[in-house]
This record gives sequence, C-alpha cells and structure tokens, in this order.
Amino acid sequence: MNGQYPVVSHRTSDSELIHSSAKAPAEFAAIFDRHFDDVYAYLQRRIGRDLAEELSAETFLVALDSRRDYDFARSDALPWLLGIATNLMRRHWRREARELRAYARSAADPLLDAFDGLEERLDASDKRRRLLEALAELSGPERDALLLAAWADLSYAEIAAALGVPIGTVRSRLSRARQRIVSSLAGEELPSTDEQHHKEVERYG
Repeated sequence: MNGQYPVVSHRTSDSELIHSSAKAPAEFAAIFDRHFDDVYAYLQRRIGRDLAEELSAETFLVALDSRRDYDFARSDALPWLLGIATNLMRRHWRREARELRAYARSAADPLLDAFDGLEERLDASDKRRRLLEALAELSGPERDALLLAAWADLSYAEIAAALGVPIGTVRSRLSRARQRIVSSLAGEELPSTDEQHHKEVERYG
C-alpha cells in the first residue's frame, strides 16, 4: 500500500482492476490515474476547458457507481469511459455547435489536426471556417461517432460499445458524417440532420 491507495502493477488490466474494485473501491483510483487525461483531452476539445473539468470528474463518478455493469471481457476501459463522457455531454450538443461556429469566426484552430487530408483541399484563408462550420452542422450522434474515431482513435467496434449502438449504426453515422463534411466543403446541398436522424431512427430504432 502507498498511503490509502494500493500499488497497482501496470500489467494489471483495466477489467481486473474494475472487477477487484467491487470489493476494494480504492483500486478504482488506478482507472482514474490511467485514463483521466485522455477523457479530459477529448472533452476539452469538444466543449471547452471549464466544462470539460466538470464532466471529466462526473464521468469517473458515474463509472465508479456503474462499475459492476462493466463488460469484463474488455481489457481497456477507455472506450467505456468515453461512452459515459459522451452521454453526459449530450445535454451540451447545442453549446458545442455554438462553440464550433465561434471558432470558425475566430483565429482559434482546435480541430483541424484531426482532418489532415481535408484541409489541404482548401485555401489557407477559408479552410478553418468551412471545416468548423461543417462540423457544427452535423447531428450530435454523427459528431460523436466521427470525433471518437478521429480524436480518440477508437475502432468501429469500440465506438459501438462506447455509444451502445450496433456497429452498423456506427458505420452509417461515420459514412454520413464524412459525406456531409466533404459535400459541405464542395458547396453541395445535403438533407438536413433532422431528416437524416429520422431515417436512422426508422432503420435502427
């Protein structure tokens, strides 16, 4: 023991730690230590520093309370934690869209590094505004899937687990999000996000 927390080997998997934390809650501190920075970085890029701190802390409280429901076949808890963070962030989708549009009007550039291929098609004076505005126009579920892939580097299966949806839904959302961004940059019209979301609900429930 080191103070009040147990010493945890880096070889101990997340699933083992979460399982043992059912009887020894202090062991969950290792999950916090391993993954807080990644959860915070993901939230900070999407909703800003102040709110990211609040929701990161809330993410781990929810995770601690729900740890008995964890899928222990998964050795890495990060997709699970990012799924909780994304769920908590859903009430802030409108704020995120507003911030993206604000970034588009400013010199801030927090997003372009995730889209190295796309911005090269645009001239330097216009690329930031158009890409950020295209991201702002995505529906919340589309943006979640796209940014979990682009920023958290999750696989389709991990995104499906994080969001609690079938992998086919993830593929559909990612394909639609990419199409909407590319078409928006090309100046093409696409169906509204409300219409697209309605079709997805009908298809996947």
